[in-house]
Amino acid sequence: MALIEEERIIIPGENGEENLYEVIFTFDIEENNQSYVAVVPVEQSEDEEQEVFVFRYEEKDNQDDLMLFSIESDEEWDIVEETFNTLVDQMDL
Repeated sequence: MALIEEERIIIPGENGEENLYEVIFTFDIEENNQSYVAVVPVEQSEDEEQEVFVFRYEEKDNQDDLMLFSIESDEEWDIVEETFNTLVDQMDL
């Protein structure tokens, strides 16, 4: 797992708008040999419960550019959710 502090990424929305997210952390899952990034929308208030989004990602040639993929299968989501919850518990988030 690689912790990334104060990193933000822009993720295009369905209608072409740009949404700014703060990266909580990235993690790899050896079971499926994939990398994931957990993010929260920057515009969320710190007082409200934060909605966390997790995407599978691949780095492009330019390491500042990521290709994000939605997690579509229940099997993959189960593995990601278990790993994510374990990491959050360890970090006391």
